[in-house]
Amino acid sequence: MKTSQYLMLAGMATLCIVSCKDEKRYHESSQNHKEEVIFTDTVQKEDFMSSVKSFRDELNAEYADPERSPLTQDDLAAFSGLEFFPADSAFRVVAKFTRTPNNETILLPTTTERVSEEVIYGVLDFELQGKPFRLNLYQSLKLMQQEEYKDYLFLPFSDQTNGKESYGGGRYLDMRIPEGDTMVIDFNKAYNPYCAYNKKFSCPLVPKENTLDVAIPVGVKKFH
Repeated sequence: MKTSQYLMLAGMATLCIVSCKDEKRYHESSQNHKEEVIFTDTVQKEDFMSSVKSFRDELNAEYADPERSPLTQDDLAAFSGLEFFPADSAFRVVAKFTRTPNNETILLPTTTERVSEEVIYGVLDFELQGKPFRLNLYQSLKLMQQEEYKDYLFLPFSDQTNGKESYGGGRYLDMRIPEGDTMVIDFNKAYNPYCAYNKKFSCPLVPKENTLDVAIPVGVKKFH
C-alpha cells in the first residue's frame, strides 16, 4: 500500500494521510531509551541511509504514477522528484511510548468542512537537541475496525520550518502499534499531506498539542 491509502482506507475518498501496506515505512522499537540513535559503525550508518533512500524512492515513484499521484495534471507533467532536506540521523530518536488509558473519540478538523474521527492511542516522550518533547499518536476509528489495518497509527506534527523550508500546514509520519514501551521516530521520513500538492484533498490539521518548538530540517520539503 502506498502513502495515500491511509485516509482512503479510512473511507475518506479525497484525503491525504499516508500509509503503506506492501512497502510499509515503519520501524521496530529500540530497547534503548536515549536522546537519539547514535550510529557507531559504518554498517549502521549505511542501513540508515539505505532506509531513507528507500523512503524517498517509494514516495517519488508514487508521485510520478498518474494512478496514485496527488499532483495536479500540470505538476505531474513537470514532476522530476520531490525535494528533501539532507538526511540526518540526529533526527531519528527513540521515544518512550505510553498507552492512553481510554479511547475517547476526538474529531480532528481538516482543511475542508470534513472532520476526521480519531482516538489518541498514546503519547511519545523524547528528547531532541537537549529539550524534552511530547507528541500524541492517533488511530483512525475506521481503520482500527479492519483486521488488516488495525495496527496503523498516525503522527502529525508541526515545527519551526513550517511555512519556510517545509509545508506550512505541518507534516505527517506513519507509525505502527509497538510491542514494547519504546518507539523509533524517524523524522527523516516526514512527508507532506496531499493538500500541500492539490486543493481537492481534505487533510487533517496538525493539533496544537503536536507543535514542536524546534526546527525539524529533515524529511520532505515544501512543494514549489
